[in-house]
Amino acid sequence: MATKNKNLSSYDKATIPNAKNFRFGIVVSEWNPNITEGLFQGAFDALLANGVIKENIVRWNVPGSFELVYGCKKMQQSYDMLDAVIAIGSVIQGETKHFDFVCEGVSQGIKDLNVQNDIPVIFCVLTDNTLQQSIDRSGGIHGNKGTEAAIAAIKMAQLRKEAKF
Repeated sequence: MATKNKNLSSYDKATIPNAKNFRFGIVVSEWNPNITEGLFQGAFDALLANGVIKENIVRWNVPGSFELVYGCKKMQQSYDMLDAVIAIGSVIQGETKHFDFVCEGVSQGIKDLNVQNDIPVIFCVLTDNTLQQSIDRSGGIHGNKGTEAAIAAIKMAQLRKEAKF
């Protein structure tokens, strides 16, 4: 397990670019809200802790993880002043193949948004086998994947800024 010996909330603040002037969008799935709200809070807190102004964070909700792709696409189109978008969702393995289809669609869709558009989209979608694994990664014993996604978003926003020359 990749996160067995890692805390997802750990990062070296000295290596994080100054995020004071960046703007971020966060698209949150309403499915599994006990998990996605924890991920959102981790991302939101990490952005604020690294200098992002609260008013520079835009949040949209979508019904489920599959809808994250459309929500992120519309956010990219609607807010051309955004520096990065974070897609937050949670898909937990069930008894059918639905899990596989949703995970594949969301991961490919977010990849496509990154290839086709200039505003990076950060993948913060938990794809766990059990509810406990999701709890452990959304503020539990393994930290918070939302925090990790926020740090990735700041770094990608900086890369986007530097690459505009």
